[in-house]
Amino acid sequence: MSLSKYNMEKENLSVVLHSQGDLRLEQRPIPEPGPNEVLLQMHSVGICGSDVHFWQNGRIGDYVVKKPMVLGHEASGRVVKVGSAVKNLKEGDRVAVEPGVPREIDEFFKSGKYNLSPTIFFCATPPDDGNLCRFYKHSANFCYKLPDNVTYEEGALIEPLSVAIHACRRAGVTLGSSVLICGAGPIGLVCLLVAKAMGASQVVITDLSADRLVMAKELGAEFPLTVKREDGPEELAKRVEGLLGAQPHITIECTGVESSVQTAIYATRPGGVVVLVGLGAAMTTVPLLNAALREVDIRGVFRYCNTWPIAIAMLASKKVNVAPLVTHRFPLEQAVQAFETTRQGQGVKIMLKCDKTDQNP
Repeated sequence: MSLSKYNMEKENLSVVLHSQGDLRLEQRPIPEPGPNEVLLQMHSVGICGSDVHFWQNGRIGDYVVKKPMVLGHEASGRVVKVGSAVKNLKEGDRVAVEPGVPREIDEFFKSGKYNLSPTIFFCATPPDDGNLCRFYKHSANFCYKLPDNVTYEEGALIEPLSVAIHACRRAGVTLGSSVLICGAGPIGLVCLLVAKAMGASQVVITDLSADRLVMAKELGAEFPLTVKREDGPEELAKRVEGLLGAQPHITIECTGVESSVQTAIYATRPGGVVVLVGLGAAMTTVPLLNAALREVDIRGVFRYCNTWPIAIAMLASKKVNVAPLVTHRFPLEQAVQAFETTRQGQGVKIMLKCDKTDQNP
């Protein structure tokens, strides 16, 4: 369907969070792309835990919803209009959207760590609107052309995949690494896929949910480990060592739960690395001295940078298969139901289909 037909219909159905618990589907004007932007007809947008958290709590840490905000940041779509100065894209191109766009060329941008720029634009982080809608405009430099053998849904999954690439890069995962991953939600599972692709020889992955660990096993984890809330961190660390025959070189913590962060530190071998991906309480009690005396490095992760080209290459070459992560699909009109399904913890990744004329993966 051509853009002009859509313009006549003024159809830009959008998923808008007004305040805590108040999620609405409403029509918004179709935006006009600036000189360096493209207008996208959105195709597939994944629901992230952060979208649900904003809906349920109205905030994440210092990011507070103060005015209506369009949700969604795991996205792919098709270029329907191109800004006057755009060189890299043309109408009809299928693209994956990198949601974080720096607003200024500061020291972080210059050093290649643009994700750390304090003024960065980021989809669906207050006050910036996301792309869970029919039409969305975005910086052309942060839209990446998808090869023909990479689907729109795979394109949308590049966002969570990027978290994993950045985390594994920060962790130093390499040929022969042994890795513990705490948490087998969508982020834990993509960390598993990326760690294996980067050469990890053995992966232990933990979760409270046996169902999630079934998926982890199917995706290549050697040792799925079901844990209980009452398990002691030091005891769990011993179980991990028992499974691997030695302590892991690297632990990737994807839950943010205090006891799990403690387990991560105890479990990691001396001289190893703990990477914190999951976000929990602002103040978290951890065995810092244990880490310090054993020279266990604790590294933070904030989103990602310079990952989209890597992710596209991995998907196009079939080195990584993210397709099994998508367990549910809903048309955009059923967004509230899709969010409710995600909130209840059903399935792994839930995908919203934004193009009425093409609901295929």
